[in-house]
Amino acid sequence: MQRAWMARVAAAPDAPHEDPRPLAQRTAEHANEFVMRHEETLAGLLEAFAAQNAETLRLVDTTDLDAAVPVPRDAPWFPKDVEAWSVRWVILHVINELARHAGHADIVRESIDGATMYELIAGLQNWQPQPWLTPWQPK
Repeated sequence: MQRAWMARVAAAPDAPHEDPRPLAQRTAEHANEFVMRHEETLAGLLEAFAAQNAETLRLVDTTDLDAAVPVPRDAPWFPKDVEAWSVRWVILHVINELARHAGHADIVRESIDGATMYELIAGLQNWQPQPWLTPWQPK
């Protein structure tokens, strides 16, 4: 998601409204972005994420935040009555999406053993147990 939006920012204002590739190809590529392939490692994925974050920050520093980014027309959830968003809007949208997805991951993580952010931080930082808080420890 972040990579696709930042590619649109980098191409603005000339980003195309529609991806010219066949829908089947785009759908397959999109689905493959949500699975960890056998040849991939967590370290490699985290490195790629860090590199994308660095590229996003570079674009934030070097791009006119008021530049127009054409609204994609090849997905039904994009508005048809808006021609373009500003780079500023796109960056805030990416922040919102990253936070939302991180929240989803946090819910999944908490459902595994019930530990919340507080127990995890307490465990990581070796806090002393309190009547109201037990630092998380692996079982």
